[in-house]
Amino acid sequence: MIRVVLADDQPLVRTGLRMILSDQADLEVVGEAATGVQAVDICAETRPDVVLMDVRMPELDGIDATRAVTAADDPPRVLVLTTFDLDDVVYEALRAGASGFLLKDAPEERLTTAIRVVADGGSLFAPSVTRRLIEEFSRRTAAGPRPDLGALTERETEVLTQVARGLSNAEIAATLFVSENTVKTHVARMLMKLGLRDRVQAVVLAYESGLARANN
Repeated sequence: MIRVVLADDQPLVRTGLRMILSDQADLEVVGEAATGVQAVDICAETRPDVVLMDVRMPELDGIDATRAVTAADDPPRVLVLTTFDLDDVVYEALRAGASGFLLKDAPEERLTTAIRVVADGGSLFAPSVTRRLIEEFSRRTAAGPRPDLGALTERETEVLTQVARGLSNAEIAATLFVSENTVKTHVARMLMKLGLRDRVQAVVLAYESGLARANN
């Protein structure tokens, strides 16, 4: 069972989300929050697997709430839901630790699939923002210190580059002419060496380090 917390300041939105999830045998709503502060507190109390996080909330916005929630030990995965298809919102949400981003008008099936994907350690973005997100990473590459990728082997660096392009393990395996299990091993080692939580953080690092660029 995947335990879910709903964080949105609009009661009708939370009700709609609860109704959608109640029809899924493997999804359970374990808490609701109307503010960012409540979201952080409820996550600490209920220890959910996934948080559906609105961006615009009182007291503490969804970006800062995401940052606080993902900073905890054994944190839940955060899936950001918003009506605002804005580059800065997407970028900051991922920088804060979100594992996915969907617009609120996404189909119900996409929402429930997204919850399962991020709960299983994957990442998911709305198709409308993926390309612009990559361009935003590249635009901001020059700002700030560049992470040290020297600990990676040549093959791990190649895998990181492919992850940043949005390729799945199977697609990376086909590109590099290795098995999918080998790719999984390289990804796990790459994340461990760089101290990263998941593939989303790897994408952020790859673009901010200059390893990956929009035209890669």
